[in-house]
Amino acid sequence: MTWYTVFFFIAFLVCMAGLSFHLLRLLQSGNNMDYAPQSGSITAGIRYSFTGAMSPTKKESAFLHLPTYSAGIIYHLGTFLSVLLIFILWADVIFPAALSWGLASFLLVSALCGIGILLKRMIKKGLRELSNPDDYISNVLVTVFQLLMGLTLVSGKVFTPWLFIAAALLLFYIPLGKLKHLLYFFAARWQLGLFYGRRGVWPPIKNQKP
Repeated sequence: MTWYTVFFFIAFLVCMAGLSFHLLRLLQSGNNMDYAPQSGSITAGIRYSFTGAMSPTKKESAFLHLPTYSAGIIYHLGTFLSVLLIFILWADVIFPAALSWGLASFLLVSALCGIGILLKRMIKKGLRELSNPDDYISNVLVTVFQLLMGLTLVSGKVFTPWLFIAAALLLFYIPLGKLKHLLYFFAARWQLGLFYGRRGVWPPIKNQKP
């Protein structure tokens, strides 16, 4: 292995250790007793939390800002794709040229979405006042990672060292900043579904099968 792939591997181990620590904290603090009598289905509530409740029509922050919401979806898809690809490239898999250009084109679009979201955060007064350095660092790390992934796919191995360095820095940062929401997102949706399902609030009556 090259020095930069070793650096990436070390960062991956550190990231997994950090996320494991956060997972342990979640498991230790997520067992609060609910003394209210159960009046609904916990399973149905959790299922709805990850499906219907995620619809933009159910979230005011989404349906009032559909362009930003759509850009965020594309941006996240680009992130998931880049994470998958970094491990494939780590295994020295070579893609056909057409596939490489197709993936790189999508990553260019997703990175532009990330840049647009960053500019909106910087320009819009309300968002700027709510932001902190973590918001900017997280965006820059992810966007640079996506851009370098796209460049690596279409330029051979010219950008490969930079890609693995960027990926390593991203992995080191994930357990420290807001990017750890990749773990807390699932925990939060699970907890919401459990609570509102038990109380009979989720799913709404009209969405329940007779």
